[in-house]
Amino acid sequence: MAPGSAVARLTHAAPRRLRRLVIAAPWLQRASWPGTTAVIVVGLAIGWAILVWPTQVPWSAFVFVIVVAGLFLEPRRLVLVYAVLLVTMVAVGSRLGPVKPATLGAQGIAVLTIALMLWLSTARAKLGVVGVVGESMLVDMRDRLRAQGRLPSLPPSWRAEVALESAHGDGFAGDFVVATRSTDGNLLEIALVDVSGKGRQAGTRSLLLSGALGGLLGAMSECGFLRSANNHLLRLRWPEGFATAVHLAVHLDTGAFTIGYAGHPAAAQFSAGSGRWRLLDGGRGPLLGVIEDADYPRESGVLRRGDALLLYSDGVIESRDKALVDGIDRMLGRAESFVTNPTGFDGLAQRLCETAMAGSGDDRAVVTIWRP
Repeated sequence: MAPGSAVARLTHAAPRRLRRLVIAAPWLQRASWPGTTAVIVVGLAIGWAILVWPTQVPWSAFVFVIVVAGLFLEPRRLVLVYAVLLVTMVAVGSRLGPVKPATLGAQGIAVLTIALMLWLSTARAKLGVVGVVGESMLVDMRDRLRAQGRLPSLPPSWRAEVALESAHGDGFAGDFVVATRSTDGNLLEIALVDVSGKGRQAGTRSLLLSGALGGLLGAMSECGFLRSANNHLLRLRWPEGFATAVHLAVHLDTGAFTIGYAGHPAAAQFSAGSGRWRLLDGGRGPLLGVIEDADYPRESGVLRRGDALLLYSDGVIESRDKALVDGIDRMLGRAESFVTNPTGFDGLAQRLCETAMAGSGDDRAVVTIWRP
């Protein structure tokens, strides 16, 4: 066979072999290699430094590279980096011999760190994120959930506050608040929702549900909001898909309001005329996401000058070793101390969350609205 024809065939076959390699390893097409290369170079530099200064540079210097790679690289590139680092450690150890023995402790720490970072990187990859992007996404979701709980600006003759505290100080909670004000500024709607579960266990469900209910709020009639929310949860078919809610609609020009409940504790109203708090027990409906075509009646009332409304979640009044009525009495007793407050009910919502019967073991949410 002529040498020229053999070379020609090899040259012609090379592109096909490259294409087969790319098809066999499609991740090579997507890989962004500068970061991977930089980490490998740093690892090789550490190996070279140990060779040159064996008594000054410790084996633990590799751990720094292992951790940095685990934080910023995806699993498949991470395996390549760790393989290079392990080969480098073995090669350097063999080259130095007794001059710098690779102790069992140093090797064990390196292997354990590699296993931990691989597990962490794989867990992130399941979410479709790489490196520290996952943490920033969680922070963004937490901030969005809190932002949805902010009340819109109100006329000078109205005041309102929201306080939310998660179980054990977690960043996510099963309680959330959504609120909106109509385009003409006359109607204020507030929904306080308690999703089944607490803390991080309920955080993802509360995030999804808050977005959906935030879209329904203001788009549905006062009487149709809870019914639409119930239908939405039924369509989701979550294993633990139920939730409780209280929905308040206030006409800011007259003070007239309607309120409805979906398995939620009754709101409390303060009357400046009598100087007393009372529970609004009307408008009771079933839990959201349990019964199809459920009916959610509403109770109506009026907020006059000096009056106030108090919405809260069950974490404020419930306790394992206390009766529910004790929790309600405790809450209203705290609220009673704000009646003579010169600034009105400022700070009441946060105070009730901090002194709740459940302590920090459950999510707590309180909304207060009043007319100074």
